[in-house]
Amino acid sequence: MKLSRRAALASSAAASVASLLHRLEAADAASGMKGHINHSVCKWCYPKIELATLAEWGSKNGLKSIELLEVQDIPTVQKYGLTCAMVSGIPGSITKGLNRLENHDKIVEWATATAPKVAALGCPNIICFSGNREGQDDELGIKNCAIGLKRLMPIAETNNVTIAMELLNSKVDHADYQCDRTPWGVELCKAVGSERFKLLYDIYHMQIMEGDVIATLKKATPYIAHYHTGGVPGRHEIDETQELFYPAIMQAIVGTGFKGYVAQEFIPSPKRDALTSLKQGVTICDV
Repeated sequence: MKLSRRAALASSAAASVASLLHRLEAADAASGMKGHINHSVCKWCYPKIELATLAEWGSKNGLKSIELLEVQDIPTVQKYGLTCAMVSGIPGSITKGLNRLENHDKIVEWATATAPKVAALGCPNIICFSGNREGQDDELGIKNCAIGLKRLMPIAETNNVTIAMELLNSKVDHADYQCDRTPWGVELCKAVGSERFKLLYDIYHMQIMEGDVIATLKKATPYIAHYHTGGVPGRHEIDETQELFYPAIMQAIVGTGFKGYVAQEFIPSPKRDALTSLKQGVTICDV
C-alpha cells in the first residue's frame, strides 16, 4: 500500500515519539529520578558552558532535554540521549510577534520548512511569542494572533508538533508584552481551536503578573504544553532564597496529569557554581 505524504510524516513522527519515550524511561532508571517530571533546561541560562558539555552533564544528572535550541543544534544533544523539548527559531522576536499581521508570512514560511525537521528529530514543541502591544488592545491582539496561528495549525497538525506561546511578565522583564496573563492566553487558545496550539506557562513570569500559581495552572491545564521555572524575585535559584515553594507547585502539576516537560530557566547566582545550582533545581522539582 502506498502511503500519502501526510500519512508517511505521521508514521515517522509516531516512531520518533515512541523512540523518545523509550529513551526517557531509560534515562529515569539510570539517573535515579522518580519519573513523574520530564526535566529540561534552557541553554541560554548557561552561556559559558558548551552545549555538548551541558548535554553530557545533563545525561548523567536527570535531564531529558536541553531547550530553546535551533534545529541545527539539536543533533548535538541527541548524541547524549537528550531531546530539545522546546525548539526556537521562529522569525521575529519577543517584541515583534504574531499580533502583527505583517509578521505572519515569514513565520508561516519558516514553519513550513522547519516543522517537518522538528518532527523528524522527535521534538514536541516550537516556541512562539505574541509581540508587544504598542497601543494595540487585547481583543485585537487575540484576533491577529489567531489569524496567524490558524495558518500554522495545518502545518503543526500534519507534523504532530505543538506551537506554544510563552506567557511573559510585562511588569519587570518584558514591558508592553501582550501575552502577559494566563486568561489572555487561554482565550487565544480557544480562538485558535486546535490541540496543536497551547501555552508555555512560565511560573516565574506568572508569579510576578498574577500570583495564585497553583490554582491558575490547575484551571488552565488543558491549554498548557510546557512549564518554565525561576526564582521570584530576581530569577535566580528556586530554593529557600525566593518566595515560591516549588515542591508544592510540581506536585500540583503532576496531579493534573501533565506529561510534558518542566524546564529550569533560572539564572544561576554569580557566587554559586552553575551546575550545582542546576542539579539543586532539578532535585527540588523531582517530586
